[in-house]
Amino acid sequence: MPDQTATARPLVVGIGGVIGGNSSTERALAIALDAAAQEGFRTRMFGGEDMARLPLYNPRATVRTDDERAFVDAVRDASALIIASPGYHGSISGVVKNALDLLQETARDERPYLADMPVGLITTAHGWQATGSTIAALRSIVHALRGWPTPFAAAINVRSTNFDDDGGCSDPAVHEQLSLIGRQVARFAPLVGDR
Repeated sequence: MPDQTATARPLVVGIGGVIGGNSSTERALAIALDAAAQEGFRTRMFGGEDMARLPLYNPRATVRTDDERAFVDAVRDASALIIASPGYHGSISGVVKNALDLLQETARDERPYLADMPVGLITTAHGWQATGSTIAALRSIVHALRGWPTPFAAAINVRSTNFDDDGGCSDPAVHEQLSLIGRQVARFAPLVGDR
């Protein structure tokens, strides 16, 4: 018999990473999701390789792949979201944008897009300039999708902060910032009601 308490717990979905492996972005996202899990939430991450399996969003497509349906269904089931993107040329990566474009599939739902959902934001970049513009781009996208960006967002310069394979971070202050994002989405998620 399935564990009913596990599926009854609210879900935080994480979206982020790059194609080609376990990136700094995914490792940062994992720290934030771990903090949400410590608050009692289920978590599910869609990393770079997951997003790479999503075809380019075609609004006229009449059939969606299994990967597309799994992604949209997870977001539909979520009480909160955390989006992490590397800063590519001053904005978000193509795979993250493509995944967010796919949320158009929820336009006619009772809760369309990210309506009333708390959304934590993380950016990583090789320098500070791209982190600020990427956070601003993510905030704009979340607002357009009717979501609520959490008050705190993490901008991480990966030239000065390293992540290891065991979930560690070389800068305790950055680790705390990422954990704060997980705690904030967990704190604000009950405000949107049971999902």
